[in-house]
Amino acid sequence: MITERDYMARGIGKAYAFFDCKASKESIEALLPDIRDAVETPGELELSLMEDFNLLKGDSEVLGMAREAKEAGVRYAMEANYPNATNLKTADELAAILNQAYQSDLYPQGGKFKRWIFYEDNGQYVERE
Repeated sequence: MITERDYMARGIGKAYAFFDCKASKESIEALLPDIRDAVETPGELELSLMEDFNLLKGDSEVLGMAREAKEAGVRYAMEANYPNATNLKTADELAAILNQAYQSDLYPQGGKFKRWIFYEDNGQYVERE
């Protein structure tokens, strides 16, 4: 398993998002290129969208956050990797993507938007507001 320390040694920023959306995974994936274009996401930013939180890579703290999100009824997790960027910058890019997604057809009625974004900072995970 690749740890956060391994990613940092390679100069890869990493962040995680947990969010709820009624749209299918396929619908989200189909709109992601337009969303990324709208917020001018760097092409180097890699995203992994998953409904099965067991596919999430990370240490025990990340897996614990995933378990809590799933128990809270959150449907999706997204992992972001951004070469030559900090974890905070990666989390910022992930936030921009999710905020734009909320403005899209994926959320036709608006309503409460459940989303949490975390990144590692000095050995601890912090939530990006």
